[in-house]
Parts: sequence; C-alpha cells; structure tokens
Amino acid sequence: MENLWFIFLILTATLVFFISKLLWSQQNPNLPPSPKPLPIIGHLHLIKKYPLPQALRHLTSNYGPVVFLRFGCRAVLSLSSPQSIEECFTNHDITLANRPRTITSDHFSYAYKNFGFAPYGDLWRTLRRLSTLEVFSSASLQKTSFIRYQEVSNLCSRLFRLSSESRRVDLKYQFNLLTANVMLRLVSGKRGVEDSDPESERRFLDDFKSRFFSTLLSMSVCDYFPVLRWFGYKGIEKRVIEMQRMRDEYLQRLVDDIRMKKFDSTGSVVEKLLKLQESEPEFYSDDVIKGIVVLMFNAGSDTSPVTMEWAMSLLLNHPYQLQKVREEIKSNVKHKGLIQDSDLSSLPYLRCVIYETLRLYPAAPLLPPHCSSKKFKLGNYEIPENTVLLVNAWAVHRDSELWEEADVFKPERFEGFVGDRDGFRFLPFGVGRRACPAAGLAMRLVSLVVGALVQCFEWKKVENEDIDMRPAFSVAMSRAEPLAALPKPWPEMVPILSQL
Repeated sequence: MENLWFIFLILTATLVFFISKLLWSQQNPNLPPSPKPLPIIGHLHLIKKYPLPQALRHLTSNYGPVVFLRFGCRAVLSLSSPQSIEECFTNHDITLANRPRTITSDHFSYAYKNFGFAPYGDLWRTLRRLSTLEVFSSASLQKTSFIRYQEVSNLCSRLFRLSSESRRVDLKYQFNLLTANVMLRLVSGKRGVEDSDPESERRFLDDFKSRFFSTLLSMSVCDYFPVLRWFGYKGIEKRVIEMQRMRDEYLQRLVDDIRMKKFDSTGSVVEKLLKLQESEPEFYSDDVIKGIVVLMFNAGSDTSPVTMEWAMSLLLNHPYQLQKVREEIKSNVKHKGLIQDSDLSSLPYLRCVIYETLRLYPAAPLLPPHCSSKKFKLGNYEIPENTVLLVNAWAVHRDSELWEEADVFKPERFEGFVGDRDGFRFLPFGVGRRACPAAGLAMRLVSLVVGALVQCFEWKKVENEDIDMRPAFSVAMSRAEPLAALPKPWPEMVPILSQL
C-alpha cells in the first residue's frame, strides 16, 4: 500500500512540476541564466558531487555570477559577485529581509518569535533592537569583558598544565570548551563546570554540543519536497522535534533557575530579560527569552571556535606572520599579564590576521539564506516571489579578480582596513538588515584567544609537514581534521601562567 502511495505521489508531483514549470516560464521570460533542470528534482543533481559552496562556484564559472536554480519546488538565486550582492542589499534589502521557512525554523523558532527566524516587521525590529542593546552593543561588550578575560585565562592555564607534560593539545576541543563557557556565562552567569576536572568538562561540552552544535539548522530534503513531510521522510522531522524538546527542557530549566535565583547571575542576559518580563509579561514571554538564548548558543558556539582553529592553523603554517603577531604584542601590551580587550585596539596586525582568516575560511561560507517577499528586478532579470537567495561569501572571498593572490594568506592586505566589511567583496558577517549582530563580540573573542596563545606559548606542529588545510563544508566551515599542536610557554610568561 505504501508503495502505491509513493508511486501516486511521484506521478502527481511530476504532473504538477511540468504544469507549474510551463506556466512559470511563460510568466517569467527574464530569469537569470540557468542550467537545464531535470524533472521534479530541478538542479539538485548538479550539487550532489561537491559541497554546496563549491558546486555553486563551479556553476558560476559556466553561467556567470548570477545563477537561477530549482531545488525541488524551491526557486534559488545564487550570487557570487559584489555588484549583484550590492544591488540586492541596497535596492531590495527589505524585499530580501525574510528567511525561508524550513522544517528546522518551524520547530526551533518558538513560533517565529526570535530575531533569527521572525519575519521582517515590528516584532523582528523589536527583538533585534533588544538583542543589540542588551547583548551586543559596545557598552554591553565592555561590561562583559571580564568574562572573556577569565575564560581566556582558564584556557591558558589548562594549556600551561598540558605543556608541562609535553602533550599535544587538541585545540578544536579547547576552543569549543572555551566558547561554550563564554556563551553560557553571558546568558546565565554561570560556567558549564565550576571545577577544572577534565572528565566533567568533557561531559559538559558533549552535552552542550548535542543540543546546540547542530547541522540540522541547514535546509533538508523535505524543504525541497514538502510532500515528503507527510511520510516522515527518514525521520528528519522527528529528529528535529526531539532536538527541540531537549533544547527546550534545558532552556526552560535555565530560565526557571535564574527566576528562582538559584545561583548568582547578576547582569546575565536572561536576568535582564526576566526584569523586562515583569513589566511586559505578554511580550517578554519565556518563549521569547528562550528564542534569544538559543540563537546565541547556536550562532556563537559554533562559528567563533572554528575561526580560532583556522587562524592558529594559518599561523602555524606561516611562521613569519606568527612572529610578527608576537612582536606586535610584545611591543604594544605594556602591562605584565595576559592581553585584554583594552589592548586589542593597539594590535592592528592581529586584527589583520583575523580578517584574513575570515576571508579565506569564512565561518559561514554561504551566508544564512534570505527569501524574497515579492518579485523584484535584479539588473535586467526578474526574480520571482519566494525565491531563496544564497550569497556565496566563500567564492567572493577567493575571487582572483577581486583579490590579488586570492588563495594566499596575506594579512597585510587588510592594513588600514576599518570596520567589518569591505564594500561587498568581504562579508564574513553578512550584509543588510539580517547581518550578524554579534560581529563585535566574535571579533573581540577570537582576537583575544589567538593573541593570548601567541603571547603565552611558542607553538610547534605535531608533524614536520604543513598542516592540512582542507575544509569540511557545512553550516559552519570547519577543518576536515581537528587541529592539534604542541605548546611551550615562553620563559617570560611562566610566572604569569603559574598564577592563573
């Protein structure tokens, strides 16, 4: 019986596809260049062989920087040139201010009450403004600088203990642990584990990752073929629902603990939001609070450690630039101690290293997708309503027509650069109204971690060969192989590290 239903489904979908394709092509004669689609699946077969950013870049070489595609029932517009990106996010920014609805957003968004998934409008503007003021503004970042400093100190202390045993260090694990603790302290005021027991720390991180480090945030096959949701295709939706249940239990317990003042969380994000809840309980519901928290955990806990790992990999492969960062720190950090937030403004070359890392290995190789709320014109092309927009930041960042020696690590190219975006050819934190509000936090945290590791330790590769720089493309572009290295404390830093 199930086989008959499936055959009926395929025949119906095929008929609908061809009818809609005929009507659609007649109504939209001015679409961008597009390969010939296959029935039902559209162009999905063209992206099967390579990771999506690479596949889209390959299509660009044949069809130009603006390519129109069909992924099942979804219309998709791929952009990989600054000119097309600029036109979209200057002339049509409001039209493209929505996110596409997906299985994950349906279940993870608390009924679309967080600023990551909420449709563009008054609710989104209020939530975005609230998050910016309470969490990501310069004033808020200044108030929470002690959290970043303490967690970086904890990291350096752990590495100092490991260095005495001449052990190779799994930097991916260390960066993930640090970032999870930073985000948890920002949100709740407490660390994941108060002691430094390695087993307790590992259990905490495994538990945290199981809830909040998730590739399920990407679009799934059911988003391209919604009819498959009727059949619970491969249990995708069931897994999403179960993950949301696990997350919600954890987040509700965290909110309730702070409400009951079970631990001191003075100044935490949740505490601030609960105070607002007292005056406006209908708007600042628990779901709104949990929606803001889950975005901080999802976005912050995955992307920043990936960037730290790439930055250290690049420096280990480029000893001249590594030494240059160390000399800058020695010359400009006048106090005796670990570098702090207040030192970062006097370390421009370190900032160049982080920017060049983000250029070569952007944490989000494809910017989070946008969705058009109505049809619009892009140059001479007509883009239909409900088109998913994919901006290929990785392809733009490595375009040899935009960057001299585009595949070479050259931090010097960012000397004199101010801000976090260079026109529309460097966009590691996104563009437009939906650009990442946490860019300032990410830059401070990554710079502080990389700066402290260079300041405190002499680093050596585990093997004599260059470190393998192959990426693993996903929601965040991580390394194919976790980074391991050997730290040796600089003699002048031993007294400081001994006291951490």
